[in-house]
Amino acid sequence: VQLVESGGGLVQPGGSLRLSCAASGFTFSNYRMSWYRQAPGKERELVATIVSFDGSRNYADSVKGRFTISRDNAKSTVYLHMNSLKPEDTAVYYCSAPRFGAWGQGTQVTVSS
Repeated sequence: VQLVESGGGLVQPGGSLRLSCAASGFTFSNYRMSWYRQAPGKERELVATIVSFDGSRNYADSVKGRFTISRDNAKSTVYLHMNSLKPEDTAVYYCSAPRFGAWGQGTQVTVSS
């Protein structure tokens, strides 16, 4: 199982970013996928999850209404669309395939003016 994130960077408050996570080594469409983040000095926290069979989604309260998780099963890719970004969203964002205990290498998101 391999997960490779991309799309992080520096953005001003109120801006947007889209993170991507390309998955391989398993039948992507069959499994739940998640995004986590870890800010400096804090524990890793679950940001969003999308299930496989009906595409239903769950979000942390801190990102509801601002972030959207989606998936493209044909491309074996999961996305995190982040809008109205705040400085407190600054963190390393990780893609996860929970069924396999698999993690990507992480991508840095910095929200700062």
